Amino acid sequence: MSNLVMYASAIIAVLIVIVMLIKKMDIKITLFLMGSILILLSIFMGQKIDLKDFATTGSVWLDPLQVIVVQFKQTLSAAGFIVLLLGGYTAYMSSIGANEVTVSVLSKPIAKIKSVYVLVPVVFLIGNLLSLVIPSASNLAIILLATLFPILRKAGMSALTAGAVIATSATIVPTPLGSDNVAIAQELAKHAAFANISVSDYVFKYHAVVSIPTLLLIAIVHFLWQKRMDKKANRQAQAGQEPEVIETGKETVVSGGALYKTVYAILPVFPIILLLGSYAVQMTTGKSINISVEVATLVSLVFAIVCELIRHRSGKSVLEKTESFFKGMGGAIPIVALLVAASVFVTGLKSIGLVGELQDSMQRIQGNGLDFILPLILVALTALIVILSGSGTALIFAMVPLIVPLAEAAGISPIAISVPLGLSGNLFRAVSPVAAVTLIVAGTIKVDPIAIVKRTSVPMIVGVIFMFLLSMIVFL
Repeated sequence: MSNLVMYASAIIAVLIVIVMLIKKMDIKITLFLMGSILILLSIFMGQKIDLKDFATTGSVWLDPLQVIVVQFKQTLSAAGFIVLLLGGYTAYMSSIGANEVTVSVLSKPIAKIKSVYVLVPVVFLIGNLLSLVIPSASNLAIILLATLFPILRKAGMSALTAGAVIATSATIVPTPLGSDNVAIAQELAKHAAFANISVSDYVFKYHAVVSIPTLLLIAIVHFLWQKRMDKKANRQAQAGQEPEVIETGKETVVSGGALYKTVYAILPVFPIILLLGSYAVQMTTGKSINISVEVATLVSLVFAIVCELIRHRSGKSVLEKTESFFKGMGGAIPIVALLVAASVFVTGLKSIGLVGELQDSMQRIQGNGLDFILPLILVALTALIVILSGSGTALIFAMVPLIVPLAEAAGISPIAISVPLGLSGNLFRAVSPVAAVTLIVAGTIKVDPIAIVKRTSVPMIVGVIFMFLLSMIVFL
């Protein structure tokens, strides 16, 4: 009877979360509520709350709230703090105009490339580099539509090809500044084999091994697929089936000298430069120089403030702009809350005994050459939910707390789950007709979202298949 209650409650709770994701509703409160209900259910089933070092309040009804408090404290002292700092730094870079300079500097060489189809992989890769500076796929698309789109159209690129490349710009670039990578690294640290792993270690040692080859392959597939689709579109246009698309946007010009443009173009990615530098020193000399993401971000902030003081020579105006850093930290709180909510939900699933049951069932397939089954199921589930909901990030954060428990249950490395899960969520987003980035691009160039998805689906799906196979070969 207890097993029936466990499975029924877990299935209902998971289905409710999936429905909320598909309906594009904010799922934080749903995760908190479902997690709390599962925790209460576990108590009434006579089981303990499965949370390390948890001390009961003495009241059954208050214990779920105590779990939320404990998870907030644990998250804010680790991944949550990093997410807040990164949110603040991104906001400060926008307020001083550094993000705009970076976009302008990276976009300028594109105008010199004469071949339309050579531009396709180049723009795709540059767009992914820009996602280091502007991590939001929607915000990056808006900026690229205003700056790059007119340049691409002027070069002779079709509107649908340009739109497809822009819609896929923010995908899987390996960055220790990504909030999803920060959350995954924190979860991996709970596994004995990856104790004390930093986000830099995760990104440079594991994520990049798969994501960089995948990005290069997608760039090539983009080239071939957009060329094929343009030929098909030209045949339709000759038959009078394709309406003319009106150009939109104007090329943005950033004024300033070469020194200003060079320094301010570097500022948004300066934390990554510091992290890469320390990592390179460790790899080449063996010396231990541990620069955390937090320290790299704060050093970069100080450097940016000094640059602003030199540029404006006005302490008052410069210090006033630093307020945007702290407002940006506040703006990142929803991401932290989502991490906590997901942790509470998983605590509920663990407390009712679901993870233990999964471990027992998965042990039966260990050593039978079927270790890839669990990652494959998770990628398939990700594909279904992301395509229907249009949100890749929310699903990743919701599933992060399950990475280590599921890996331990299946007897495989958690890296074999974290890399495919994180990368597939970000890749499938561009295949969804209801994703914000797809709707923004489609609305700007005045086409149906399905027309954009037809251009993005093949490069992204090929990327997912290649990424999954490479992950299984390297990490299983």
